[in-house]
Amino acid sequence: MSDAASQYTAAHIQVLEGREAIRKRPGMYVGSTSERGLHNQVFEVSDWAVNEVLAGRAEHVGVTLESDGRVRVAIDGPGIPVEAAGDAGAPSLEELLTRMHAGPRGDSRKYVGVGLFGLGPFVTNALSSHLTGEVRREGVRWVQRYDRGAAVGPPSPQGLTTGTGTVIAFRPDADIFGTAQCSFDALAERFRTLAFLNRGLAISLTDRRPPSGPRSERFHFPGGARDFVAVIGARTGTPDETGVLGFEYEDPEIAASVEVAIMWSDTFAGGVHGFANSVPTPGGGSHVAGLREGVAAAINAFARERQLLTNTDTDLGPDRLCDGLTAVVSVKLDRPEFEGATRDCLGNAEVRESVAPAVRDHLVAWLAEEPRLAAAAISRIAAGTPSAGA
Repeated sequence: MSDAASQYTAAHIQVLEGREAIRKRPGMYVGSTSERGLHNQVFEVSDWAVNEVLAGRAEHVGVTLESDGRVRVAIDGPGIPVEAAGDAGAPSLEELLTRMHAGPRGDSRKYVGVGLFGLGPFVTNALSSHLTGEVRREGVRWVQRYDRGAAVGPPSPQGLTTGTGTVIAFRPDADIFGTAQCSFDALAERFRTLAFLNRGLAISLTDRRPPSGPRSERFHFPGGARDFVAVIGARTGTPDETGVLGFEYEDPEIAASVEVAIMWSDTFAGGVHGFANSVPTPGGGSHVAGLREGVAAAINAFARERQLLTNTDTDLGPDRLCDGLTAVVSVKLDRPEFEGATRDCLGNAEVRESVAPAVRDHLVAWLAEEPRLAAAAISRIAAGTPSAGA
């Protein structure tokens, strides 16, 4: 053993906890110190706010990019508890801003996955130069201020109010994020997706930074995944030739709810988009595999029944059958099992066993109702090239 190694003791180990650890290694908590990390800082708060709506404690989420660089996230409702006021309940304002995972449980289908790693608004607070939490509750306006994650003082009453609700306003720390700026379009894409996947949700995004004047958009889609597929198709120039097949169901055996929407066309654009507890899963997983398996089973059965495939033809594989397919499969589970820390692939094997037969049965019924469109689509797939039209 070298002299240097023999002199290494516990005194050389630096222990970082709480906000100090987050500020020392911000990329471990929001992914990067670039624009991507800045957006994840916003999502840690906005996803918490969305969960308040899904839990029935609020009705609307409003996110505003202020002209002075602050980000403001507001919800209506009665206002979250304030310990200084003697309110019971969890989490209180201070708990929400100073403890990891304070807030709704992310491992229940009732809630969306919070932020990149599910750590909550505490991460946002730690990476902000200044943050203000404001609660209007039971006729009193309470305010608490933080500097770089440290409370300047306890929540204090700031007068009477006739309104209710909770507002978290923060300024991302320039010492961490440099000159990175939030992208309205990137934030809008996340909020739009959440509104598609949670049809009772309403989110508004306002940008007060443009010199030409504020820009605002509201996201609310009662059609859920059906609307999602239609919008994807419109973006990619995919003509809506077959209509959108959509269905949803509850599966108590796996403690999950499932929503699926499918559309075919003569183009190869669109693709299959998977989500688990409203978290995008670009790596796929059991829910996407179940959808592909169900599609293959239904189309192969239909093709053989109509003699579009002969006894000597092999079954068409999922890869070929997904050409021209635009689909969304969204599962919400009480016990999701993600593969990897970034949660981009769903591992629950039982989900595949649930999704595949459901897709098969609903698609078989659709194929029977629309035999002309189905035959044209299958003929195109079997030939391996786009057809002239359905």
